[in-house]
Amino acid sequence: MTLSYRIGALGPEGTYSEKAARLWIKSRPEARLVYFNDFEGVLEAVASGQIDAGIVPVENSLEGAVTTVMDLLLGLETVIVGEVNVPIRHCLVGRGESSIKVILSHPQALAQCRQYLREHYPNAEIRTTGSTSHAARLAQEFPEMAAVAGADTAEKYGLQILAREIQDASDNVTRFIVAAKKMAAAIGRDKTSLVIYLDKDRPGALFSILEEFAWRNINLTRIESRPSRKGLGDYYFYIDLEGHVDDSTVGQAIAAIREKASMVRVLGSYPRA
Repeated sequence: MTLSYRIGALGPEGTYSEKAARLWIKSRPEARLVYFNDFEGVLEAVASGQIDAGIVPVENSLEGAVTTVMDLLLGLETVIVGEVNVPIRHCLVGRGESSIKVILSHPQALAQCRQYLREHYPNAEIRTTGSTSHAARLAQEFPEMAAVAGADTAEKYGLQILAREIQDASDNVTRFIVAAKKMAAAIGRDKTSLVIYLDKDRPGALFSILEEFAWRNINLTRIESRPSRKGLGDYYFYIDLEGHVDDSTVGQAIAAIREKASMVRVLGSYPRA
């Protein structure tokens, strides 16, 4: 790794993406964080070579897939080289000088706190922002505004913590992936992410794909569908599995699937979190 190694994350300072990035680079003191306004900016900068790696959320234990990121992974020339799981502990933060009329945050954070907000602030206006830290920065300016963000973000922006642990379930974890341009080497405890497109819907089509993993005893850790935008009922299937693409059994399974599917793309093989 060179001294100019740059990793992108959603900004401004204080986002959960930044926390994930700092966890991933904690053994890389020479790395430099670069902030972007949205997930598209992060991944497009990786694809263009503007930065060396980018970290973005791909799924949350409460709200499921981050669909924008899934679609970007399919469309951009990047590969997943790592993953980080970050416990999410949301707080309601603000200046604490007035009754709350407006609550701001990233759409994912608001969705993860839906029940709390409905019960405690049924009349507040809910507004979306580009990130939790952007919401906190805005809440600095107006006493009637509050933000859903982390406790450390409140401290960073000089805000009071009005309520802690407001997410709808205590076990709230977001999985972040690290994207780069070059595939990671196998370490023996790996995961592989694929996108599969069947093209023609027929009885048993998806089963015929999944059986290639099953009879080789390859464990699937995630399967998710996304609309192909080619027509109603037409989908891409995103699959995560244990093992590296260079493992013989995984390689054999992928080769067999290529004979059955219209498209198979390896999004990356990387060390499991």
